[in-house]
Amino acid sequence: MGKAPKTKNKSLADKVRKTKTSTEIKNNPFEVKINRKKFEVLGRKTKHDVGLPGVSRSKAINKRKETLLKEYKQKGKSNKFIDKRFGEYDTNMAPEDKILQRFALERQRTHEKKDVYNLNEEEELTHYGQSLAEMEKFNDLGGSDSESEEKGLLSAELTASHFGGGGGLLRKKTPGEQEGGGGHRAKTRQELIEELIQKSKQEKRERQVQKEESHELTEKLDQEWKSIQSLMAHKAPRADRSDEPEEKPKLEEYDMMVRELGFEMKAAPSEKLKTPEEVAREERERLQKLEADRLRRMMGDVAEDSGRSQTHMSADDLNDGFILDKEDKKTLAYQDGKWNVEKEEDDDDEDEAGDDVEEASGQEEESEEEGGDEEDAEEGESGSEGDDSHSDLDSERESEEEEEEEGQKEEEGDAAPGNSLSEEELKAQQEAAKAELPYTFVVPESYSEMKDLLRGHSPDNQRLIVARTQKSNHPSLAVGNKLKLQKLSGFLLEYVGELAARSPPELATVDKLIPELYALCQMFPEALCKAMQTTLGDSAHSMEEVLEVRGRAAFPPLDMLVYLKVTALLFPTSDFRHPVTTPALIYISQALTKCPVTSLQDVTSGLVLCCLAVEYVSLSKRFLPELINFLSGTLHLAVQDKSSLGYSAAPPFRPSGKYSDLLVLSDPESSKTWSKKPLSLSAAQHLELRDDRHRDHHRLTCLSTCLDLVNRCCQLYKDLTSFTHIFQPIGTLLSKHLPAPAYPLLLQELHSQVLAAINSAPVTHSPMVFEKKKPIPLKLLTPKIVEVLDYGKKRGSTKEEREKEKLKHKYKKEFKGALREIRKDSRFLAREKLNEVMSRDADRKRKVKELFGSLATQEGEWKALKRRKRK
Repeated sequence: MGKAPKTKNKSLADKVRKTKTSTEIKNNPFEVKINRKKFEVLGRKTKHDVGLPGVSRSKAINKRKETLLKEYKQKGKSNKFIDKRFGEYDTNMAPEDKILQRFALERQRTHEKKDVYNLNEEEELTHYGQSLAEMEKFNDLGGSDSESEEKGLLSAELTASHFGGGGGLLRKKTPGEQEGGGGHRAKTRQELIEELIQKSKQEKRERQVQKEESHELTEKLDQEWKSIQSLMAHKAPRADRSDEPEEKPKLEEYDMMVRELGFEMKAAPSEKLKTPEEVAREERERLQKLEADRLRRMMGDVAEDSGRSQTHMSADDLNDGFILDKEDKKTLAYQDGKWNVEKEEDDDDEDEAGDDVEEASGQEEESEEEGGDEEDAEEGESGSEGDDSHSDLDSERESEEEEEEEGQKEEEGDAAPGNSLSEEELKAQQEAAKAELPYTFVVPESYSEMKDLLRGHSPDNQRLIVARTQKSNHPSLAVGNKLKLQKLSGFLLEYVGELAARSPPELATVDKLIPELYALCQMFPEALCKAMQTTLGDSAHSMEEVLEVRGRAAFPPLDMLVYLKVTALLFPTSDFRHPVTTPALIYISQALTKCPVTSLQDVTSGLVLCCLAVEYVSLSKRFLPELINFLSGTLHLAVQDKSSLGYSAAPPFRPSGKYSDLLVLSDPESSKTWSKKPLSLSAAQHLELRDDRHRDHHRLTCLSTCLDLVNRCCQLYKDLTSFTHIFQPIGTLLSKHLPAPAYPLLLQELHSQVLAAINSAPVTHSPMVFEKKKPIPLKLLTPKIVEVLDYGKKRGSTKEEREKEKLKHKYKKEFKGALREIRKDSRFLAREKLNEVMSRDADRKRKVKELFGSLATQEGEWKALKRRKRK
């Protein structure tokens, strides 16, 4: 911190200035400031010609010390003494009035404190409706109805004698009592007790008599009331009432509805809705039970409990094995005019075993039918929980499962006749059980294990194996099942691609496995999303590498086409941006743009990609220029004369050249033998065309597919404002260059439909032209002329305007003055804060010097003592 000599000089100057008189200050030229005038006005008196800045500064500083400095020092402090004495600062009250008022307030304050626990004497306290002041004895005065209660009642004298310590019986009598009983001797304790007992018995008899009298009076009153009641309620005889039939009041419509609602059947309570975990648990238990039954039949064991018949057990049965009535009643029959009783007894012994076998087989069939119904219900419930836009996949899968399981159960029912099976039948049953699929499977740990598990099975059995594996290893049944099923979903997706890449491709198996893949995608969408992203990314990178090396790339193989189709089934295609469908759509557009068309197989692959693109944008109606370009290029391949075209062919197609006539018919007569067929998906991988006729038929099929896709695109994009410009090249090609008369009737009809759809689109915009309306000119205002007589003054303003100008001028002046004072106050507070900091620093330095001095003294003394010791 630095020194502040200016403050010391100022304080010294202030002291000197205070000692001077006012005349000395005014006469001192260094203390006076003369305010120079710009010009003098005759007759004007001025007040501030001469100023004293030093005096005004010292006055301002003193004023701030008395006001602002005190507020600053008291800032944040709340220890103030507030005088709350009544009338202390009231000069209008006399001292005697002040004393009386203070005394009254003090008494009132103490009275309020005491009244907190003070009971009001005016209120009457009661106990069970009786006043405590009037109650002398706290015994039950009312008579009791039971003798047991009367035995427990004691008089006041007996209570005093028993619980009073004997003071009542042996107390000394007063002189009045001695005079009244002077001729009699004092009674002993025994006599007093006997007298009390007699009094209590007498009181008891009196209460009994009073009770009997009240009972007799009550009966008498009841009899009299009956006689009076018969007189009051007089009824007419039946003979008189029969002549006048009573009319029952008709019920209102509301009352009838209420009674009908009372007789309606109540709704039966439905079963509790099961959670997905409960459904999965029950499904696993059902599969485990079926697997145990299959293993039992495979080992040749026969159920022992199936032949037992259920006997009725009464509610009074003790379950001790005792049979009161045996079931040995004889059945009566009449044959050839005689009762047939003995014969039936003999037949019963012979046919007993056969009946048992039939009953057992019948019960097994009933139980299997019931089990089938339960399974159907469970599958229905599980299907209803997963309903969404792809519910048709689940419904097909469940219906197929039900049919297969019902067929297997029928075979089991036919092959389980009971205990009377021969060895050959048992062997046949074992072979049938071995041939059946297991009902529970372990999730494969690798892709090779899954291939081994599915190898050699039909498509339906492969779907059933995957479904049973998923159900028996549901994520809610164990901790590690979730990770296992996630791996299974990736393996299944890879297996689908392998099936499509085989030659010939097993598309039927792929079709069966897609519902199971959809179910796994609903359970683990993130896992399948990552797997599909990886597949699409690898294929796109390989296409880019081939384009960089060769300059052209082939169309995607069949497995990628299947993956694109599976993507549309598993994930939503209508989203604006999706982590799987958006890359798939970009991949399709890249393939349609960068893959050249060099053969009919390439045309087929491109049309399959166009079908997938239309499926992707069918809901969102997103415009794909690559799709329209490829369809127009495909139609261009069917044009024979390419000399004068009203349109231009864009890549990957060429206006003319080697591969520009791929869809031109070699023989026009082949169109007569053509029949419309859907475009085969397997043709994108391997296309076999034996002769020119088959080749022309395939060309017509491609044209039919292309025209159908153009028609669908017209329906999708008909709301676009640029529809006519987008489809103008296709309309020109169809109307002027495509040889439609040479094609079959179906193609001609489709051709006319597409042309009608393109030509029927309305023109929604008009060309831009200049506006023909005359522009509106701007408003011109008449200028306001103000007469100015004196320079710088306005004479044309009103009185209100002049007052307003004065107020504005005064406001500006006061505002500037307030800012000036605020700045001075802030500088004053800054100086005071600086003085406080410097004073604290000076104190601290002084104390530090004192400490260092004392320490130096101690150090010197210690060193001197040390030297002495050395000597």
